Amino acid sequence: MMRVQNKVTFKKVLLRSGMVLCLFFTGCKDESLEHYDRGCSHYEKGQYDLAISEFTKAVRINPKLANAYYVRGIAYGKKSLYDKAIGDFTKVIKMKPRDADAYIYRGIAYYDKGEYDQAISDCTMAINIDTRSAGAYYHRGLTHYQKGQYDRAISDYTLAILIDPFDAGTRYNRGLAHFAKGQYDQAIRDYTKVIEINPKDAYAYYNRGIAYSWKGAYDLAIYDYTKAIEIEPKSRDAYIGRGQAHYSKGQYDLAIFDCNKALEINPRSADAYYGRGLTYHRKGKYERAISDYTKAIEIDPILADAYIERGLVYYDKGEYDLAISDYTKSLEIDPNDAIAYYNRGITYNKKGEYEQAISDFTKAIEIKPRDAGSYTNRAIAYYHRGEYDKAWEDIHKAQSMGLKVPPEFLKNPREASGREK
Repeated sequence: MMRVQNKVTFKKVLLRSGMVLCLFFTGCKDESLEHYDRGCSHYEKGQYDLAISEFTKAVRINPKLANAYYVRGIAYGKKSLYDKAIGDFTKVIKMKPRDADAYIYRGIAYYDKGEYDQAISDCTMAINIDTRSAGAYYHRGLTHYQKGQYDRAISDYTLAILIDPFDAGTRYNRGLAHFAKGQYDQAIRDYTKVIEINPKDAYAYYNRGIAYSWKGAYDLAIYDYTKAIEIEPKSRDAYIGRGQAHYSKGQYDLAIFDCNKALEINPRSADAYYGRGLTYHRKGKYERAISDYTKAIEIDPILADAYIERGLVYYDKGEYDLAISDYTKSLEIDPNDAIAYYNRGITYNKKGEYEQAISDFTKAIEIKPRDAGSYTNRAIAYYHRGEYDKAWEDIHKAQSMGLKVPPEFLKNPREASGREK
């Protein structure tokens, strides 16, 4: 199963000991700066609790030491204490209303809390203060992306790139937004630029491979997944992606090899078992396919696709009740999956349970009104129930969608319904 990996990494904060000068503050004491400097030292070592303690001592001595609140807020953010981070950045903003970075970092804290509108508001304030702040555009773009506002995200990333053309992370994330819109060529261009900036970026190769796969350019995808693996030999996802590309090319043994490699890296990879199950099914190895789908389900009980695919194997084996059980389980996980309704309807038709089949095809049509296959198979169920007019109506509907219905299939419902054509 393919997944695009969103590389959401915020700009690193560079701290320098002694960055605050006493002359900026009334009544500044050397002791507060000593605590501040120690806090910066702890922060740079990743000792966030110790850093917070020192910054807290600094602001107790000097409540106007804005930078201590600022860096303590970042440390709180590192510890996922977002409300405390927001509180510290708010203090900084009250003392320094034109500090664009304080708005950006408060926006980051809101983003991490999932409060996206507040995050966008803060990034917008930062942009109003500093129209050349690439970081503000970048983080507002991230937030628009999370809200599914891909056009706005692309616009913000583009503005950030105009300011800082060599920021690979911004181009990477713009590629994700293009991909989400189905703009695979634009996504590929962005990932290619990232690779030009940083030829060792395995994620860029991986995601460009995904975009090539969606375009059906499987050889190019395989090349990119292979490059990602060369850079990151333990990249389970790159093996799975390459395996899927091999599968799509009909290279089933290579696909199985890649899934096996992914499982060596992570024996609890549901996606790898799922992908190998697909390949075993295509090779006609039904028991192995069922075993792999079952293992995938044990690892990830809400992997609806694994139930659907295992159901297809049971169907091919003629074990229709087991197939129906799996499709039903899939629908419990995702009640709006038209494919699961369609497959269950096909199975009910096979069992001669036409009323249930009609119900499932009707549900599939509600979800996907342009699904000609569901109309055709519902017509079969109607015909067997003696509802000839309804059968013919469904056939006519399928034909209107461009489905070519074989003449021999048309003969019986036409004669039974008294239709001439």
